[in-house]
Amino acid sequence: MRYFAKLQGQKEAVPVDIESLGGTRYKLTLNERTYTVDALTLDHGAVSMLVDGTSYHVEFEENGDEVGVLVRGQVARVDVADERRLRLRAGSAAFSVEGKQVINAPMPGKVVKVLVKVGDEVKEGQGLVVVEAMKMENELKSPKAGKVVELLAKEGTAVENNAKLVVVE
Repeated sequence: MRYFAKLQGQKEAVPVDIESLGGTRYKLTLNERTYTVDALTLDHGAVSMLVDGTSYHVEFEENGDEVGVLVRGQVARVDVADERRLRLRAGSAAFSVEGKQVINAPMPGKVVKVLVKVGDEVKEGQGLVVVEAMKMENELKSPKAGKVVELLAKEGTAVENNAKLVVVE
């Protein structure tokens, strides 16, 4: 199966081919390099992986198409899509969002910075709130140009997954 993965901060997604070799073994091709992976899901949800003989303990947290990956104390945010999802995104790329937009916490974490206040005019893509989750800061951005009409995020507070933080109208 072919997927496209884009690390946070990268401009282009790279193709990743995954082929089952039976059981817990897979052949993974990334950037024209092939790896043999043996992946065993542990009771608590983490995955123990042997990649070409090197052992890794990996934890994943999915949020839609985005996956938080914790390996060796480092967190990476990866946007993952198959070919169908990529085509659907491309087909809807020209449309802009309308109406009230609610910005929710992408995962449990802590609000470390609030970048706007109620009544502020914001541009599409402008940072609204910074949430720290899995030892990584994530800036949540406005999906549209508009006005901040509701602000529930408060610096220093813990938030649950999908907690309502900001409303832009």
